[in-house]
Amino acid sequence: MPAQQKKIIFCIAGVLSFACALGTAAAIGTQRWVKGTILCKTGALLVNATGQELEKFIGEIQYGLFHGERVRQCGLGGRPFQFSFFPDLLKVIPASIHVSVILFCTVLIIFALVGAGFFMFNAFGSPYETLHGPVGLYLWSFIACSCGCLIMILFSSEVKIHHLSEKIANFKEGSFTFKTHSEQFANSFWIILVCSLVHFLNALLIRFAGFQFPFSKSKDSGTITGAVDLMY
Repeated sequence: MPAQQKKIIFCIAGVLSFACALGTAAAIGTQRWVKGTILCKTGALLVNATGQELEKFIGEIQYGLFHGERVRQCGLGGRPFQFSFFPDLLKVIPASIHVSVILFCTVLIIFALVGAGFFMFNAFGSPYETLHGPVGLYLWSFIACSCGCLIMILFSSEVKIHHLSEKIANFKEGSFTFKTHSEQFANSFWIILVCSLVHFLNALLIRFAGFQFPFSKSKDSGTITGAVDLMY
């Protein structure tokens, strides 16, 4: 492939990596990771609510990695409640998983920025054929993509398997019991998915630029190696 086209491809990949770093950084600070509704089970059972009457006992909840908000509905109108994961909910939620999600988000941002820098370095400089060159670009893209996948797996398990929404809804509730009525992942979660796909796309762009995947031997390299052996 001509050098000009390689430069364009590396510039596109660098811009995409930088955009992913900014998107992940923005996603971490929002409370739009999960959005759903919670049912005041105790209140609904007391009045034997059914059908449209249940709407008076269904509140809303949304949260991110650091903070969130829920609206408590127990038949007397909505009562908003702000909460923070640190340090309020650490004893209630699976803290190890939650902290791991935050750490992998940080690693994703770091390697997305590193990848963006090296893509630009390969576009406008003369890199070495080591971590500065295509091998490094594959490595940074692979690490960033892997971190994105781990973030989604860990956070999904925290929400679905450990019932994070119910634990938050029942936090500091003595006489009332809440149950998750509906929940879905919100914008910030899907930003992580898009970033993972972008880093995978960057690896394909590197291959499209004419650089083979690491640890793959071409026929030409084997021929050259054989010729060198014959010289000695």
